[in-house]
Amino acid sequence: MGAVIARKSVYEAFMQGPENAIELFHGYTYSAHPTACAAGLATLGIYEREGLLTRARTLASAWEEAAHSLRGLPHVIDVRNYGLILGLELESIPGKPGARAFDVYAKCFERGLLTRQTADIIALSPPLIVEPAQIDQIFTTLGEVLRAA
Repeated sequence: MGAVIARKSVYEAFMQGPENAIELFHGYTYSAHPTACAAGLATLGIYEREGLLTRARTLASAWEEAAHSLRGLPHVIDVRNYGLILGLELESIPGKPGARAFDVYAKCFERGLLTRQTADIIALSPPLIVEPAQIDQIFTTLGEVLRAA
């Protein structure tokens, strides 16, 4: 599914072309394909039935507590979270920006934990089906990797 959002001034600029021109032409491959629409509607039904859109609120405090338990570990500069999102800022290795976080990313992956790394920041955002025991497992693994770094 896709959409285009533009300021009114941008929209108006595109509407100045010939009458037979396609406005905001950017490709519509599989646009409104019945299978994609059915999958989207089924997904929305699951989200509603299982309460996935509000589930993060019930897990946010456990996530925050686990995330902030990493404060004080080697090379941790800052721990930032919002709901089930985490930004873990690590101290850069002098002359090698991003290397420390990449090493943490790789070691976590070897232990079965997939993170994201941007510069020297480890980013986490679990699926909305995450369970409290999995939150514990995520932060236990991350803590072990940071202690060994």
